[in-house]
Formats: sequence, C-alpha cells, structure tokens
Amino acid sequence: MVAQKITIEPVTRIEGHAKVTIRLNEAGKVDHAYFHVNEFRGFEKFCEGRMVFEMPLITPRICGICPVSHHLASAKAGDDALGAPPPRPAALLRELMHMGQIVQSHGMHFFELAGPDLLLGFDADPAIRNAVGLLQANPELTVKAVNLRKWGQEIIRILGGRRVHPSFAVPGGVNKALTKEERDLILSGYDEVIATIKTGIAIMNDWANRNIEDINKFAVLESGYFGLVKPGNTLELYDGDIRLIDSTGIELEKFDPRNYLDYIAEHVEDWSYLKFPYYKKMGYPQGVYRVGPLGRLNASDQISTPMANEELKKFKLINGEKPVGNTLHYHTARLIETLYAAENVKALLDDPDILSKEILNTCRNPKPQGVGVIEAPRGTLIHHYWVKDNGQIEKVNLIVSTGHNNWAMSESVDSVAKTYITGPEITEGILNRVEAAIRAHDPCLSCSTHAVGQMPIIVEIRDSEEQLIRTLRRD
Repeated sequence: MVAQKITIEPVTRIEGHAKVTIRLNEAGKVDHAYFHVNEFRGFEKFCEGRMVFEMPLITPRICGICPVSHHLASAKAGDDALGAPPPRPAALLRELMHMGQIVQSHGMHFFELAGPDLLLGFDADPAIRNAVGLLQANPELTVKAVNLRKWGQEIIRILGGRRVHPSFAVPGGVNKALTKEERDLILSGYDEVIATIKTGIAIMNDWANRNIEDINKFAVLESGYFGLVKPGNTLELYDGDIRLIDSTGIELEKFDPRNYLDYIAEHVEDWSYLKFPYYKKMGYPQGVYRVGPLGRLNASDQISTPMANEELKKFKLINGEKPVGNTLHYHTARLIETLYAAENVKALLDDPDILSKEILNTCRNPKPQGVGVIEAPRGTLIHHYWVKDNGQIEKVNLIVSTGHNNWAMSESVDSVAKTYITGPEITEGILNRVEAAIRAHDPCLSCSTHAVGQMPIIVEIRDSEEQLIRTLRRD
C-alpha cells in the first residue's frame, strides 16, 4: 500500500469554511491529521482610522452568526476607551441581549448542527443526516428546537430592532429602554423554553450513557481551561475576571481581562491562518487551553441559577475530581449553559432596574486604549482598541473565541483520525467523525470568511506522489 493524503473540504455543519488533511503512511495508519483555517479575515487592519463609537456597528459584520457577541464586546471596549461605564440598567439590558444570543446559538448548535450526528448516527446516510432528516425523524422535537432558537432571537430583536446585526449597545450604555409589554412578551415563552432545554439535556445524557465507549476515546485531551468567573468562581458570561486552571483543576491565574496581554501570547503555524493562543508562563504547546462551554464549566465551581447549578454538579462527577477532558461533553456543557442563560433571562427581567430609562452615561474620561471582553457562545472574545485623543482608532487587536480553541480542534482532528482510521477501507461515517471533532467545539469560522451559495463536500484521496486515487463527493 502506498502513502496517501485525504482532504476533507469544506468541513460541514459549522459556521464558516475550513478543511482537513489526513496523511496516511504505507501501512494505512494515520501519520498526522491537520485542521486548516484557510481564509484571511483582515478586520483588524481595515478598522484602523474609524471612530471608536462606530465600532459596535462595524465589528458585528465580522459574522452573521456571532454579531451580538462582537456588538457587545465592542461596546465594552468603547466604554473602557471613553471612560464611560454604563448605568446599571444598561448593563442589565446588554446582558439580557447576550443571554438571548447564548440561547439561540447554543440551541441551534445542539439540535440543528450536532444533533444529526447524535440523534441519527455518525454513520447515517448524509442525505438525511441534517436538520431536514431530524424533522422527518422527530417533527415534534424539531419544532420545539426551532422555537427555542426563535425565543433567543426575539430577545435580540426586541432590544436591538432586528435579529442580526442589532443596533443597541453604544459606548456608555444602550440606546433603547425595555417596556413592560416587551418584558411580558419575553416571559410568556419561558416555560416552554425551559422544558425544551431539559429535553435536550435528557437526550444528551441518554446518548452519553449509550455511547460511553466512544466518549472515552473520542479526542480526550489534557489542556488548561479558561473563562470568565464572578466571585466564588461562579460561571459568568458577560463580565468578570478571567480564570485559568490546568488539566488537574489547579488554578493558574485569575486576572482582570484588560490585562490579557500579560498572560496570553499567540503561536503561528504555516498551515493555518488562525493563530494558536497560549498561556505565556508555560509557553507553547504546554500552555494551551480550551474555552467555550467545556472550558467555562471546568473553570467554574458553581452557577448562580438553581436548575443549571444542579446540572453542573452532575457534570463535575463525570471525571471525578479532575476537569472533564472528553471533547464530546462540549455538547453536555453547552446545554447546561443554555439552561443557565434561560434562567438568567427570567432573573434579569424580574430585576426592577430592567425597566429603568437611565440607560446612558454621557460623561467622558478618554483613555488611550480600551479592552472589552465577553464570553461569546464559542468562548472568550477579546476586543482591544488603541484610540487617539479625538476618538479615532489607531490599532485593533481581536482574539476571536474560536482562535483560543485552535489547538484543541487541531489535536481533536488528529486524535479522532488516528483512533478511527484503522484499515484500508475508509467510510464516509469515519470521515464524518473527524468533522464531528471540529463540530463539537462549535467553531465560528464565519468570523474568518463569508460564503455564498451551496458548498459541497469533496474528499480527495491521493498517493504520496499527489496522484488522485479516489474522489468522494457530497453535494
């Protein structure tokens, strides 16, 4: 048998465009598998020269999936640069919009993107292994999943005027108060949303119990874990300190997000445009860490809402006293966060200040730079702006959530390929497992690229001389 290279392009059911190359040796074993982000963003450069107050409307155009996350992180960076902390009611309203984003994004990922693998099977016919297949297999559950996402999107629309690219947060606060009628409209869907999320948790737990062998060999990685926390190491998604723990659960750092450059550096590989962040004191790759739902739950000791906190206690028992390193449990963590976000929506709406019209701080005490950090659905998102005295942007640094997980996705692809590709016959289902290793992290590569039209998947198998041996195509 000759050495071969397998190319999977594009990776499906993720936000954006990436490819995987798998190199096989003469024995048919995997030498190494690579995860390539092969698009260039350039947003940092062409934001230079814009005004800092424009950034909350410019940076959401990075992505149509994550616009709320960029919108709020940018506004927080503007608060910092202009010395204009928002009034408490404005902070509550921003957090409310953020919870809507968490619910709609996490809900969509579990049910529509990852769900086909879990509910229909990794080896199911790709023609039905999608949202349409789910609708045919379980129409009642699919409708509930659509309504879950709709509820989150409606929160964004009510506050920001539209579901995508909202106009709401501005440096110093927000531009619209919430009415009692709008609050009551959001609350009217609460019970159904909680029931749907609990159904998702039950589905995931049942699947995990039946597929424990896969979970325990599917990209089980040792890394650090990274995310925002409030006092008591309580899960936080909008504002707090960054906590970093190692693979055993020992705290390495807890710091003000504005000081991130003292702790984080970025490594570069020539086969990807996406950088590899790491913990400076340990170097690369010893200092790599994971973010997003798995990273945040591992870095948190408790959750402030009761139902999600009970689920967190169960999550903490998965691996005894050590953090959970099983990549497929990203889905478990994602659903627990969805439950927290929904519970937090009600807590925010029950706060008397949520209807206040004191929503903007017009005082200004400008500084030469501002940093805004938020926990986007996919992980810690950092916006850092260097600003002239007149408010014009000189320099921008963006560390997008998915970037933090670049090492983890790359290692997961390599691990799953080596685990499941064991012989000469390479099925589509095996290649789908390699894609699922990326999918579990819910990357948003739309922050790197925009695609128009239908994107087929083409798998090319070539020998060591790069001669094409076989082509698998899925339109």
